[in-house]
Amino acid sequence: MISHLKGKLVEKTPTYVILDCNGVGYTVNISLHTYSKIPNNELLKLETLLIVKEDSHTLYGFYDKIERAIFKLLISVSGVGPSIARTMLSSMPPKQIQEAIVSNNVASIQSAKGIGAKTAQRVILDLKDKIIKTFDLSEDLSTQNNTIKDEALSALEVLGYSRRQSEKTVQKIILEHTDASLENIIKLALKNL
Repeated sequence: MISHLKGKLVEKTPTYVILDCNGVGYTVNISLHTYSKIPNNELLKLETLLIVKEDSHTLYGFYDKIERAIFKLLISVSGVGPSIARTMLSSMPPKQIQEAIVSNNVASIQSAKGIGAKTAQRVILDLKDKIIKTFDLSEDLSTQNNTIKDEALSALEVLGYSRRQSEKTVQKIILEHTDASLENIIKLALKNL
């Protein structure tokens, strides 16, 4: 219904902004991810989604179309409403949510407040194929993970750990920490070996 808003930024808080669009002030609910991306200058454009319920009309704003697409996918899952979806987007960047879903990382999704184990599993089950199809992540993610995994295993071999001994630990770390750098993966592996 309302695809985007472009106007003067009147007020900015971590949970909402007020945009003045030609004399009409719109209160737009945002995630912390969007909050961190919004510049403090006068003019602002947000992608939006209007949620209409029996007793309310609530406008949600997003820094870009990818975040809005992730939000729409999340609220399509049974048990995930707009407030939980916004909490997830506040806990993790959209790219990290995509990667967690594609790599079946229940722990990462469950780390968002309000998401239990069953809901996290349902999110993965319902959205994995849609995320892969919509954002074409399958090859990109697996190639990236394999490269990082191989580099981490090689580094651990140099440090004296056998490849067989390190492989399970590194794989587990990559699944639990989808956005971890090579250096962090190696550090975590050293703690667990």
